[in-house]
Amino acid sequence: MKKVVIAWFLVIGWMGLIFYFSHQSGEDSSALSGGLTENIYHLLPFWPTDMESFHSLIRKAAHVGVYFGLGILVIHAFRVTMATRPRRLIIWAWILCTCYAITDEIHQLFIPGRSGEVSDVVLDSIGALVGIGLYVVLWKKFASKKEGS
Repeated sequence: MKKVVIAWFLVIGWMGLIFYFSHQSGEDSSALSGGLTENIYHLLPFWPTDMESFHSLIRKAAHVGVYFGLGILVIHAFRVTMATRPRRLIIWAWILCTCYAITDEIHQLFIPGRSGEVSDVVLDSIGALVGIGLYVVLWKKFASKKEGS
């Protein structure tokens, strides 16, 4: 029971972090990602693109990365909560992450200077699916090692 509570607490906490960043105004969000992008850009002096394109790339990579983490947390929470086949857990975890991505983009429609983008939902969904996939691969790998010992 303790594992279940901790797992879902982490999911809700991660969703809260996503909500916090999504709730920032367009100006604040741009300043935060812009500062981060500049620091990274200057560490890579031979980057073959302009700063604006690099900034866009970093923002899109952030979508994938944040939902990659959410995917891992959600599949783990489902795994410790339900005793069912992995395929069902994968589907439900991906649906939950994608629905959260949709609600996150709708939420941004009401934030000054922000917009809701279908392309961001796609990136979020891909990030979640990759995180879920990695979790499942590692889960099966460690489960087969456990059986073999």
